[in-house]
Amino acid sequence: MVIQIARVQKPAPPFRAPAVVDGNFKDISLQDYQGRYLVFFWYPMDFTFVCPTEIIAFSDRIDEFRELNCDVIAASCDSEYSHLAWINTERKKGGLGKMNIPILADKTKEIAKMYGIYIEEQGITLRGLFIIDPRGIVRQITINDLPVGRSVDETLRLLEAFRYTDEHGEVCPVNWQKGDKTIKPDVSASKEYFASLTAETEITATSTITTTSIP
Repeated sequence: MVIQIARVQKPAPPFRAPAVVDGNFKDISLQDYQGRYLVFFWYPMDFTFVCPTEIIAFSDRIDEFRELNCDVIAASCDSEYSHLAWINTERKKGGLGKMNIPILADKTKEIAKMYGIYIEEQGITLRGLFIIDPRGIVRQITINDLPVGRSVDETLRLLEAFRYTDEHGEVCPVNWQKGDKTIKPDVSASKEYFASLTAETEITATSTITTTSIP
């Protein structure tokens, strides 16, 4: 059987699996999130060390994602029973506590394999994060090795950028933040952006010269 692997610009591999949602067991699927952006992130294992810091951070800031028409799902290859036990463990003891996002259980490992983040030898996943747009297309993939967690701030920045380009048709330059200038993807029109950079550089240089010349 040919396994569909997640690729940027391609449809996200469909999935359906049990999850813990608001303290209860419920099957969820990619189809449930059609028409909204989705941050689908994977972590290696329940009851570990970096993982709760990531999951709690995304859960606690879910309102910021929802304001951007985006949902968030966390996932691992543990069972839904393990997820629930971890949720029911106090945060001061390494648990998750109350969750505002679903925790998906990929017990068969098939979804993890489709998303290209399964480590066969260890039976766990890398720290994969996928931004999927309302059409079900993968727009961004980040995969970390096990020791280093992801950034909620950077995920929100990327989400803001993709939403902007989808809505306005312009493209976002390096280090773009909400409110920054964007570029019209046209040879002639793009010169407006580059000219503005040159003007800003000249103003900064002039200001520096003036300041340093004052006795």
